[in-house]
Amino acid sequence: MSNWFPKWQPYQGENENRPVATNEYLPPLQSAVLGVQHAFAMFGATVLAPLLMGFSPNLAILMSGICPILFFLITGGRVPSYLGSSFAFIGVVAVATGHITGSGANPNLAVALGGIIACGIFYALIGFAVMLTGTRWIEKLMPPVVTGAVVMIIGLNLAPVTIKSVAGQPFEMWMALITVLSMGMIAVFTKGLLQRLLLLVGLLIAYTIYAISSNVLGYGKQLDFYHIAAASWFGIPQFSHPIFDLKAMLIIAPVALILVAENLGHIKAVSAMTGENLTPQLGKAFVADGLATTLSSSVGAPGMTTYGENIGVMAVTRVYSTIVFVIAGVFAIFLGLSPKFGAVISTIPTAVLTGASIVVFGLITIAGAKIWIENKVDFSNNKNLIIAAVTIILGAGNFELLFGSFNLGGIGTATFAAILLNLLFSLKDKT
Repeated sequence: MSNWFPKWQPYQGENENRPVATNEYLPPLQSAVLGVQHAFAMFGATVLAPLLMGFSPNLAILMSGICPILFFLITGGRVPSYLGSSFAFIGVVAVATGHITGSGANPNLAVALGGIIACGIFYALIGFAVMLTGTRWIEKLMPPVVTGAVVMIIGLNLAPVTIKSVAGQPFEMWMALITVLSMGMIAVFTKGLLQRLLLLVGLLIAYTIYAISSNVLGYGKQLDFYHIAAASWFGIPQFSHPIFDLKAMLIIAPVALILVAENLGHIKAVSAMTGENLTPQLGKAFVADGLATTLSSSVGAPGMTTYGENIGVMAVTRVYSTIVFVIAGVFAIFLGLSPKFGAVISTIPTAVLTGASIVVFGLITIAGAKIWIENKVDFSNNKNLIIAAVTIILGAGNFELLFGSFNLGGIGTATFAAILLNLLFSLKDKT
């Protein structure tokens, strides 16, 4: 067991000169605050995803706290990652259950849960295969040009949805830009702990400006704080049980391939940022993700995936300590058990969340470009050029393919296009 986890060491030095490594830890207060920031980074997405699918947001938050801790234990604390509700399930859940996206509670939730469990098991089996056979076939299947493009499209694919939420509303659009500016000013003009907390501090600044502008000056929609006082401090979310329907399982299970691509892209991005070779941990990471998805859906929550938003947080803070993610998980557990927290979060204006999303999704996109740079991808080679060009446009344009009742989705289509193009063009290398 001593070899399962790394030998933890206290961080020594200046963050501006040297990042905090995965096996290092900061003082308790700094670690706690950074953990809170990671929890907040995932919150918007991990609440939105279950809402769109008709799942319980509170339960989703609770499981997004438990699952990163499970991931930490299975990977031996060697991979910095936060797990949250996956957007990859939205399309297939809608098809499998007949649920209209965003229309409220899903009456066929149990059927969706059975399909997600099947997906989680399939995902874990891929992980065990990688652990037994190595990662060479994964590396061959998804070289840096592919993984860089996949990471980029995660950010680019989400961008239009984010921008549309405030489109046509001048005050909301200005507030989104103020949020971006607040975070940017913290990132550029501050140092130390304050700089590391740019997302959280920037969010608080923008929230305050919005509250003054709306509730005091009369611009925009006023914030309603009544529900915060009315909500209870503690409450256990309602659990649900799965139903295993073969048709639903066949529709949802293939999402495991998309999750593999997301996790691979995540680990490649983190490897590029940290300078550590995390490839040997891929098998464990896949198993951990798969088991987390299975556990989450067995109690009524959505499937899990590594969160790109947290790549953005790490890129800015330069803190890669895996202990921070355990703290974030514990914090999320408490949040999931508190209806009052849900009430507080519900008061955050869409404009402020949009501004934060612009920053985070932009950082995700640049993390993909960094994979290309760090691995010296040669774009004078037409093979790499076409793979990257086609993948980015398919992902950014949300090009969706239908296979019968199975909707691959924009990210899925772009991911598989990148993989297949790489395999096809690699035939030339053999001639």
